[in-house]
Parts: sequence; C-alpha cells; structure tokens
Amino acid sequence: MTALRRYIIAGLLVWLPLVITVAIIKFVIDLLDGTVLLLPPDYRPEALLGFGIPGFGIILAVAILLLTGMFAANLLGRRLVQFSEAALGKIPLVRTVYNSVKQISTTLLASKSTSFRKVVLVEYPRKDCWCIGFLSNEHVQTDHNITDEQLQSIYLPTTPNPTSGFNLLIPQREIIELDMSVEDGFKFIISMGVIVPEGEIKRLLPAAADAPASAAS
Repeated sequence: MTALRRYIIAGLLVWLPLVITVAIIKFVIDLLDGTVLLLPPDYRPEALLGFGIPGFGIILAVAILLLTGMFAANLLGRRLVQFSEAALGKIPLVRTVYNSVKQISTTLLASKSTSFRKVVLVEYPRKDCWCIGFLSNEHVQTDHNITDEQLQSIYLPTTPNPTSGFNLLIPQREIIELDMSVEDGFKFIISMGVIVPEGEIKRLLPAAADAPASAAS
C-alpha cells in the first residue's frame, strides 16, 4: 500500500500541474477568441472563408488593443478619452466603479510604479507571528495626527486565495523587504507554504524545503 500511494502521488505531481496549466490557457484563449463576436456576422472568418480560424480572436484582441493605444496616445484620442470619462463621471454608480478600476489599473500598469513589485515581511497578527505581503503604496498621507512615522500600505493576501486579504497601514521601520520576486511570493501563498522560494524564508524554514519530497515518500 505504501508503494501504491507513492506511485499515485508521483503521478498526480506529473499530471495535476499539466492539466491545470492547459485548462487555464484554454480558458484564456477561448475568452479572447470571443472577440470575434465583435465583428459583423458577414465579416467573420466562417462567412468569408467557410471555416473558423483558431486563435483569430487573439489576433483581433491584440489588434484592438494596439489601435486603441495608438488612438489614445494622440491629441484627439486623449480629448475623446477625457470627454468619455467626464460623461461616465456624471453617472452615480458607474462613476464609482469606473474611477476605482481606473485608478487601480493606472497604479498597477504604470512603468514607474512600485505597487505590488516588492514582497515584504510584517509581524501580524501578533508578536513573533510573521506574514508575507506586498507593498501597494510606499507613501501614505493621513489627515489625522495618528503618528509622526512614515506609513506604508501593505496588502496581506489570504491562503490559498490571494485575491482576498487585508490592507494594513504599517510604519516603515516595521516592514522587512524580502529579496524575493512577486511570483515566488504568490507561489508561497497559494501553495500554503509548501513551495518555499530561495532566500530569507527558506533559511528560516529549512525543513520546509524537503516537504514535497517527504510527501511523495
């Protein structure tokens, strides 16, 4: 039974990541392929050529993004975007959602932005209990005299779903910046600590490096 269990786990370690990867890629491709529906029925590949073209939606999506970016970068495009945003800003519910998404997108995609580009270690929720988080804002201004120290905004994701979590304002002196990529940080969180990246965390948890090997044995 021990050998059978070991073989099953070894097989899962081979197939599970592969199947999930293929499923995610297929989902993204199918989603992008849906942009073909933006074309009038008479101009779709099925009508013009008599058969569909796999991946044509991806090419169309990239072309739309390029053309939109080129248009928005010139003077006329910027004026039109500003006019559209002003119009959306007059609609109560739409204004709140659009402005929030716009601000988050601008912050994350800005080339000089440091948001979610640094992995940090903070002491939370109690002393001697540490959590991995991501720096979302280096300089937080408060209107109240809460503290004279420089505060930073830290996002602490939950495990294994990093899309939910807590946003904490922590003094800069209490934040430890890790020599770890954001990708490795997410791997550590999503795997519930099973995948330990190289660096400070692995040195603090030497036994965790052997966890996958011991599970398979």
